[in-house]
Amino acid sequence: MSGDAERRLILLTGATGYVGGRLLPRLEARGERVSCLARDPARLRPRVGAGTEVVAGDVGDPASLSAAMAGVDVALYLVHSMAGGPGWREADRRAAEAFGAAAGAAGVRRIVYLGGLGHGGRLSEHLASRQEVGRALGAAGVPVLELRAGIIIGSGSLSYEMIRALVDRLPVMVTPRWVSTPTQPIAIDDVLDYLVGALDVPLERGRVVEIGGPDRVSYGDLMREYARQRGLRRLMIPVPVLTPRLSSLWLGLVTPVYARVGRELIGGLRNPTVVRDPGPARELFDVRPRDLRRSIGRALAAEDAGFAATRWSDARSSGPRPRRYGGSAIGSRLVDSRVAVADAPPAAAFAAIRRIGGATGWYYADALWRLRGLLDLPFGGAGIRRGRRDPERLLPGDTVDAWRVEAIEEDRLLRLAAEMRVPGRAWLQWEVEPAPGGSRIHQTAVFDPAGILGRLYWYAVWPFHGFVFCGMVRGIARAAAAHAPAGVAA
Repeated sequence: MSGDAERRLILLTGATGYVGGRLLPRLEARGERVSCLARDPARLRPRVGAGTEVVAGDVGDPASLSAAMAGVDVALYLVHSMAGGPGWREADRRAAEAFGAAAGAAGVRRIVYLGGLGHGGRLSEHLASRQEVGRALGAAGVPVLELRAGIIIGSGSLSYEMIRALVDRLPVMVTPRWVSTPTQPIAIDDVLDYLVGALDVPLERGRVVEIGGPDRVSYGDLMREYARQRGLRRLMIPVPVLTPRLSSLWLGLVTPVYARVGRELIGGLRNPTVVRDPGPARELFDVRPRDLRRSIGRALAAEDAGFAATRWSDARSSGPRPRRYGGSAIGSRLVDSRVAVADAPPAAAFAAIRRIGGATGWYYADALWRLRGLLDLPFGGAGIRRGRRDPERLLPGDTVDAWRVEAIEEDRLLRLAAEMRVPGRAWLQWEVEPAPGGSRIHQTAVFDPAGILGRLYWYAVWPFHGFVFCGMVRGIARAAAAHAPAGVAA
């Protein structure tokens, strides 16, 4: 890092996302001054270092950007809203224009943006939007260094998780035409190297730099290499048709990619995503990307460790946009409250709660939870296949199957907000307190119905609450007692 770099201020957007969440520790390790833009600063603060500032702001809210840009030298733009529902492309364009305008007014010297590879006039909406954002960022005159990448290989990435889930779960695959589309995958660590290098490369005007690994392969080749390294035998049967809509529903059933994201993603898979001009990447950056074999091997090593440093589904943009309601009368929320006493100290009881979801499951009626996830997918919901980032630890904003961590207080409270499709808003909360001989677990399900439809939904599922929620809190108590330290009162 150069001497003047020690004084510069870097504004990082998307710090809760897959790429941004991994880039932040690298910037901090370099001694950079970093300010993170966050819609919910309280959610991000537990994830940043002591010297990193978190400022409130939203790229979709132009009024919030001026203060966030004060004193910024370099802005890293790593956000998009593909999963945000209808109008996401227009929202992305407007946000980029507002961000670029605020950067220009504040005297920001450069914007670094991670976009998408793709050429020609018939790009999918997803790829066309990614490149449109790059142009919008530079409309106000701030030089934009746009790094265009294709599929990113890394534990927890959207594309990697899709490939992993398909190959792991389907011994025989009926593969549509997009499986033969050429791509040039790149390892997440190499993407991070390019992003860090982009802070210092010479830049007098906007520039596009295409980045990718050394191998040009098809998506089928990616699947076969993953299967080879996992020691799996897989049969692929190509078919000439399978529409993006049908493919997205199919992916939603067998992979963590739920339907609306899959539809946009698959729309882009018909376009080749290869590097056509490798010169700028070689001239400007001292990065030698890993080949496909090593990229997948590194991702597998991280998966075998049981967690990914970041996951695509942990980003707010991976979930549906929060619905806004006009408000509810006092007492309109519907509540199901259960209590169980565990023969274990509060720390052991909370540890069982903290492990909920993912591979651990929901402690009772897992088949019903899976069925609920399947019913969610056709309506564009999250399902339950997102799993967890880490089997033991949770941070605010982490996904837990169809839920997202809204609040966590170690050994005391966990609150999850639902991201499944329901006619209203829903939460699950657990509170732990000491009790004679162990601890008391309070489990509360809260539902904020949206009109009469929401109330009808609540009472329609009410018969299941009696045994599902009751069985769940008792299952948590049993798990806590089973893992309590020896010598604790039973």
